[in-house]
Amino acid sequence: MAESNFIDYVKIFCASGHGGAGSTHLYRAKYIPKGGPDGGDGGRGGHIILRANPQFWTLIHLKYRKHVKAENGGHGEGGLRKGKNGEDIVLEVPVGTVAKDAETGEVLFEMIEPGEEKILCKGGRGGLGNNNFKTPTLQTPRFAQPGEEGQEGWFILELKLLADVGLVGFPNAGKSTLLSAVTAAKPKIADYAFTTLEPNLGIVNYFDGQSFVMADIPGIIEGAHEGKGIGIRFLRHIERNSVLLFMVSAEEDDIAASYRTLLSELREYNPELMDKDRVLAVTKCDLIDKEIESQIEPLLPEGIPHVFISSVTGEGLGKLKDMLWSALHS
Repeated sequence: MAESNFIDYVKIFCASGHGGAGSTHLYRAKYIPKGGPDGGDGGRGGHIILRANPQFWTLIHLKYRKHVKAENGGHGEGGLRKGKNGEDIVLEVPVGTVAKDAETGEVLFEMIEPGEEKILCKGGRGGLGNNNFKTPTLQTPRFAQPGEEGQEGWFILELKLLADVGLVGFPNAGKSTLLSAVTAAKPKIADYAFTTLEPNLGIVNYFDGQSFVMADIPGIIEGAHEGKGIGIRFLRHIERNSVLLFMVSAEEDDIAASYRTLLSELREYNPELMDKDRVLAVTKCDLIDKEIESQIEPLLPEGIPHVFISSVTGEGLGKLKDMLWSALHS
C-alpha cells in the first residue's frame, strides 16, 4: 500500500550558526605606525526559522530532512569591516504547527497566523572587535571577543489542523459521508471500520457566501485515549476546533450511551475539550422511519442540541448547518 502523504509529526535535529569572531587588527600605514585598533565585529550566526505557509497542509517535506544546520557568521576584519551574517534557514510549515523541545516535551510556540515567522534556533551573536575595547588607558587592545555558539537540539514539529467544526464518532458512523455531502471534499467511503486513515478537511458553504471549515478524523473506539485503535494519533486535531459535532449512527442500540463513551474518551485525552460547544447528529436516518425517530428522541442526552440526518437523502443537513453556524457564532 502506498504511504500516505499526510504527515503530522516529525522529529528533526536543528543547529543554528555560530557567531563570527571579532578581529584584533591594528591599523598600520606608511606614516601612521601606531594607528590603533580597527578590528571589526564578527557576523551573527544564521537562525533556523519556521514560517507558517497556508499552502502547506502536511509536514511530509520535512520527514526525511532529519538534520538542519544554519551557516556560521563570518569573522570580523581590519578596517572595521564587520563579518557577514550567516544565512538563515527558513522551514515552511503548515498553519497550526506546534514546535516542542523533544527532550522535555515543552511547547515552545505555535504557528497560528498565515505568514508569521518564529525563530526555532537562534544564531550565535558575533564577537566584538578590538576597536570596541579601546579606552584612554588601553589604546591598543590586542584582544577581541569570540563569537557565541549557536543553539542545537532535537525538536518535534506536530501539526494540529485548524478547523471550525470537528467530527467525532465511532468508525463507520458516517463522518466521511457527511463531509462529502456538505463539502467538495472527496474522502474515501466504504462500509467497513477505519475507512478514514487520515484527517480530511472540507469547506461548508453557508448563506451569502459565508462558509466554515469541517474536519473529519479517523474514528474513535473505546479506549482510544489509552492508544487503542488509530483515533488517538489524530485526537490532537480536534483540540483547535471551535465546535465538536458528535455523530452516532441510528443503528446503535443505545445512542446516549455511545455519545457518553465518545465524550469520556475526549475527556480522558484532554479535559479542556469539555469546554467546547457540542452538537449531536444522529446519522443514517434513511434506515429508520419517523416513528422510530420519535421513540429515540426522548432518550437522547440532555443539554446538547441534536438533529437527525441522512447524508444519503439530504434529510436534516440544512438544519445541521444552521445549528453549527449558530454554535460557531454564539
